[in-house]
Amino acid sequence: MTVGKWGYHPGNGVDNFLDKKCKIGVLFCKLFTKISLTLRSEFGEVCPYGFFLSFRGIRNFSRFVIFYHFFIYMSSESYHIPALLPEAIEGLAIRPGGVYVDCTFGGGGHTRGILSALAESGRVYGFDRDKEALGNAPEDSRFTFVHSDFRYLSNWMDYHGEEGVDGILADLGVSFHHFDKAERGFSFRSDAPLDMRMNQSAGITAAELLEESDERRLADIFRTYTDLRQSGQLAKAIVTARDHSPILTTFELAEVARKVIPPQREKKELAQVFQALRIAVNDEMGSLRQMLEESLQVLKPGGRLAIITYHSIEDRIVKNFFRSGTLDGEVEKDLYGNVKTPWKQITRNPIVPSAEEVERNPRSRSAKLRIAEKKKDVR
Repeated sequence: MTVGKWGYHPGNGVDNFLDKKCKIGVLFCKLFTKISLTLRSEFGEVCPYGFFLSFRGIRNFSRFVIFYHFFIYMSSESYHIPALLPEAIEGLAIRPGGVYVDCTFGGGGHTRGILSALAESGRVYGFDRDKEALGNAPEDSRFTFVHSDFRYLSNWMDYHGEEGVDGILADLGVSFHHFDKAERGFSFRSDAPLDMRMNQSAGITAAELLEESDERRLADIFRTYTDLRQSGQLAKAIVTARDHSPILTTFELAEVARKVIPPQREKKELAQVFQALRIAVNDEMGSLRQMLEESLQVLKPGGRLAIITYHSIEDRIVKNFFRSGTLDGEVEKDLYGNVKTPWKQITRNPIVPSAEEVERNPRSRSAKLRIAEKKKDVR
């Protein structure tokens, strides 16, 4: 396999890039690459028939091929399409023999991108709380699946005998699989039990949270994790409704929420209500904070941390941590006024999806990628 800045060059090492299930897709992609290169040489920067190839140089052409290969792969698996894939792979500055962690394995898209850039001596650990994600594990001896919350990153690396890792990636978005599988209870579009747990064998369900929380706690959840102006009204409506009958299904919760949500904002604000409950049920912000702190212990000097966020709360946490090295974002300066932080920020501003990516994958539209490198003098 020819390893380059993007992990591989078109036409090389593709079989290692995808799972064995996709051999037909691989052959098609190789053929497509040859056709595209021929069209490019024949027509220049823009080729006909809707294939827009105004990519400047092989780097951007490689980006297109990476996306196309993964689109083929994920269309067959339909578990999840990874956001900002080539940007994340490039941002990790992968060392061929390095050790990497994908904190949010899900459909395995980012993991396969990392594996494609590694030599035989490299290793990848993929964390996921959902045991169903194990079905997406690549048949690759360099990969280890960890059925656990990524907040326990340090303990698991100790368990596997890793003294340090070269890079960590976390895509904090929820897999399409969770939204599309009605019985998981993540979406208001289908009637199903209010579960929302990433790990269905642990923790309380969303229905139990609604039943056990008092009005003040519910208001705090909606106020903290949404932009709803009527958080207090919603909490009161839930308490009133459950006094008559427990709220056990997604449709029952949506019916209560509609009583306080303006009709013109119904879709957007119902999504926020369900998002807030999901975050609370899975303690997503607690997991993120603990993982960020442990990343400093686990990363080798010069190692990189890449985080993809989807809403302002988690993005603010990551931004402040990269800037200051602390979760509260409090900046400490030395005698000369320089900020004391263990991180070198690789991305001063977050990387966001291109218009082309959003068109292919609308659910990526709110993604933001931030990357930082652990300073080489930090132990």
